[in-house]
Amino acid sequence: MKSYLYSGHKLIHINQSATYRTLPKIIFKYDGFHSSADTYCSILQVFNNIHSIIQIYNNIHALREVHAQLVVNGLEHNSFIAAKVVRLYSILGTLEDARKAFDKICERNVLLWNAMIGAYAINENPEEAIKMYCKMHEERIKPDNFTLPLILKACASISALQGGKEIHRYIVRMGFESDVFVASALIDMYAKCGVTDDARQVFDKIPTRDVVLWNAMISGYAQIGHCNEALMLFEQMQLGDVMPNSSTLVALLVADAYLGNLQQGKQIHGYIVKTGCESNVFVGTSLIDLYAKCGSIEDAGLMFAKMSERSVVSWNAIISAYSQNGCANEALKLFHQMQLEDGKLNSSTIVSVLSACAKLGALQLGKLIHDYSIRSGFELDVFVGTALIDMYAKCGMIDTALQLFDKMSERNVVSWSAMIAGYAYNGYANEALKLYNQMQLAKVKPNSVTTVSLLLACTLLGALQQGKAIHNYIIRSGFDVDVSVGNTLIDMYAKCGSIEVAHKLFNRMSKRNLASWNSMIAGYRMHARAEDALALFVQMKQMGVKPDNITFICILSACSHAGLVDQGLQYFDSMTKDYCVTPEMKHYACMVDLFGRSGLLDEAHNFMEKMPFKPDASIWGALLGACRIHCNIELGERVANYLFELEPDNAGYHVLLSNIYAAAGRWDDVAKVRTMMKERGITKTPGCSLIEANNRVHAFLVGDRSHPETNKIYDSLKALDVQLKEAGYVPDTNFVLHNVEEEVKENMLSTHSEKLAIVFGLLNTSPGTPIRITKNLRICGDCHNVTKLISKIVSREIIVRDANRFHHFKNGLCSCGDFW
Repeated sequence: MKSYLYSGHKLIHINQSATYRTLPKIIFKYDGFHSSADTYCSILQVFNNIHSIIQIYNNIHALREVHAQLVVNGLEHNSFIAAKVVRLYSILGTLEDARKAFDKICERNVLLWNAMIGAYAINENPEEAIKMYCKMHEERIKPDNFTLPLILKACASISALQGGKEIHRYIVRMGFESDVFVASALIDMYAKCGVTDDARQVFDKIPTRDVVLWNAMISGYAQIGHCNEALMLFEQMQLGDVMPNSSTLVALLVADAYLGNLQQGKQIHGYIVKTGCESNVFVGTSLIDLYAKCGSIEDAGLMFAKMSERSVVSWNAIISAYSQNGCANEALKLFHQMQLEDGKLNSSTIVSVLSACAKLGALQLGKLIHDYSIRSGFELDVFVGTALIDMYAKCGMIDTALQLFDKMSERNVVSWSAMIAGYAYNGYANEALKLYNQMQLAKVKPNSVTTVSLLLACTLLGALQQGKAIHNYIIRSGFDVDVSVGNTLIDMYAKCGSIEVAHKLFNRMSKRNLASWNSMIAGYRMHARAEDALALFVQMKQMGVKPDNITFICILSACSHAGLVDQGLQYFDSMTKDYCVTPEMKHYACMVDLFGRSGLLDEAHNFMEKMPFKPDASIWGALLGACRIHCNIELGERVANYLFELEPDNAGYHVLLSNIYAAAGRWDDVAKVRTMMKERGITKTPGCSLIEANNRVHAFLVGDRSHPETNKIYDSLKALDVQLKEAGYVPDTNFVLHNVEEEVKENMLSTHSEKLAIVFGLLNTSPGTPIRITKNLRICGDCHNVTKLISKIVSREIIVRDANRFHHFKNGLCSCGDFW
């Protein structure tokens, strides 16, 4: 590489062997060099090319050496030279050196002020840039048409709308409105502050508009989501005979990506090919982003492969594209390729790779990326920190995620949302809601993503009242138009027992996706409303929505819980025949459950033998559950032995076998199973029932006496027992799976967790309102019979969500028809 300095009649050649230490010697060996300010301007011009600095001198010391010679030769006070020094320090990111050079000048001209304001602006320190602008006014230096775009950029970056408007008034007074660059900066400032009407007024007032102005307005619309307006403006631009350039095309691709308008994006791609702009790295990167956001990952990959020049942004775009489109393995392969070919990573790369690790549960690679982030200083970046929280939470390391969250010096809404989501998705619903309260105290406004995680937490707890409060916030914030939020609301109301509200929300949705239909069908399935689920499936097909594997899991499960064997078989056969959906393990598990619940155990076993792959624990588990329902000891023992090999530490399968033995009175075998569990260190999950009252979720275990209202609960339970016996209740001790006296069995039945929760609900909720219980295990037959009677005695609807489904108890009947 060659660089040249020119002064007077002399041309100096600086070759690649010159270092920052030899450069001053090369310069000063020429007579008279030290006295010429023009010469020093030429010297410093070499440094204006950042590429040359990196390639030739490799560090800041080169500039510091030349700056030192300027001081020695008495030229540091020249404003023009000082301005160049300030600019070059700012390019290298050393603001402290830039400010020192600036402060040493007593008489500062507008050029020097612009250099210092620009230094702060390009190094993402807009507050200091604004302070410098105010100080410039105090020293009675008039800003010019170079100052104004810089300060408007600073205002835009921190959404300082009022400051931007004051500068606009100054621009009008000084007659800079017609300056293209000033007007473009004004449009950008108003757009980034969300005031597109004011941006448009500035745009419309300029009679002759060049491509820079058109780009500013189109980009302004696109970057805040007013993408239809951006595309309409592009049409006007074409009518005005203004040729778009690469910046225009990037703004249009951003708009199409936001709208998911793949067809129009492809048309713009065709135009790009014709005009030869496809090789532009920014255009190519925007095309990758367009295809990724429109779900056309194959086209994104082809575009990336065609790029002759790739920046770190291009690599980030394609890694993110694969990660966000369910191709996390491919994303990680590209990351390794990027390291081999390019080697340069930035914070966005780290975020994309951590996202892929989170989706794959690739904890070890995630930890390596974390180590790299610490070494490179990226861990302090709020987005990297948030991605690390998300990765650790999704890999089940919730304590590590919390440690990182607590260490963050700066937290934005995304950080809070990631930690809340981490808690919710790992089943720590109470902690998620507590953190939400802390978020409110910290004056951080939740976004739509936050609300989705909060609704999940409410769903886990069955906390309908808190879910309703979050729903009210969603409406006030305008998040209810977001399809994913709408889907989560449907799921929350359905799983908290308000299926009618879920149905109303579904009907009100202006836009639905496949997940919306699946959520509603799943809701009906949980509430034992198989006919409604199947009717909605028919409606879905009529609307042209193609079902997926999740849809069929919901449909087959609905048939299973309603005993619709023939219909279930028809739907299973139609998966491949009519919809090209290949049955997976979960679909086969549904079919085994369908046969088993209906007492067709031989058919269930035969169906398993015809499967195209080896049954997993979920399928054997469905068959074991059927053996328990229908007391088939012989088959139950064989199935349990398979399961003990597949999942030896699963307590549920041991308990099921123990229950089969207990129901048959084989207490010696029950004891053997329990001894086996003790020896293996396997503990049974205790039954727990939750009920929401007085803005809190209360938990009860079997025989629980830890609640502050224990005495009142047990006194009311005793009184209720009298009413139950008067109504004809006889305890069904067959559901006590312990070899004890009948009286002890009756006492054990009377304090099951759901009964305690129901009595607490009667004491703490308004008469006539539904009582809602969430139980972690299947409701036992005795509790089912008791709850039917209680609903009649107290004239209250009691809604119980157990591990399998909802039971709506009303007037002595249950919605499940005693088939569960």
